[in-house]
Amino acid sequence: MDDSQFDAMFSGVIGEEYETLKLICPLATKMSQLVGMTVQEYADTHPGQVLSVLELGGGTGITTLAILNASDAVNVMSVDSEPTMQSQAKKSLMQWAKQGRLLFDGRDALTALKNTPDASIDLMASAYTLHNFLDTYRAEVITEIFRVLKPGGQFINGDRYGLDDISDHTRLLQNDIAGYFDVLVRLKKFAVLQHWIVHLFADESENHVMRESFSLQQLKQACFKEINLSHRCEGNALVTAVK
Repeated sequence: MDDSQFDAMFSGVIGEEYETLKLICPLATKMSQLVGMTVQEYADTHPGQVLSVLELGGGTGITTLAILNASDAVNVMSVDSEPTMQSQAKKSLMQWAKQGRLLFDGRDALTALKNTPDASIDLMASAYTLHNFLDTYRAEVITEIFRVLKPGGQFINGDRYGLDDISDHTRLLQNDIAGYFDVLVRLKKFAVLQHWIVHLFADESENHVMRESFSLQQLKQACFKEINLSHRCEGNALVTAVK
């Protein structure tokens, strides 16, 4: 699916929510697209199988939609503890829920994972969720993801993966902030601008930031194999790993 088809699909289903995100953080929508494409690649190599996907941080449904459209063989459990955002996803994605391909879980990620049986999930797919977790909480989440994946199951995460070089990373961060101001001041969305700046400071705090080398090593220590970081777009990247 090319970018124009992708945008048309999302604009039709998610509407203003998607259009706003494209303006504020265009690379976030790109990561959702990449997560969907990676799910599709996995499904293509497992023909005839119905695949279970656990999505952490479904939010308003942008990445959920990318996953659902990746393959008709995919069923999704979308986890998000923020009821306002999840209610928007339920409304937008009602047709997939009615088909029985989409279920929602309102618990936090770790609680949902701990209540998921061992080796019961084919794919853990997510975008822009894990970087929001405290590092200690994230470490537990990764351990639980490994436990609930089936052998051969895949971890797929499009997210903020900080550069190891602090100076280069800071430069990218400055570009992000400049972009927020350019877009949101022009649109006179000052409250939204304030929200994103405050959120960015939380993302970049030492107990939240996901540095590339540390994050890949963390997956290795959790016993994942075939760990790969690709599609680096400034401070964002797609990470995959296999149980």
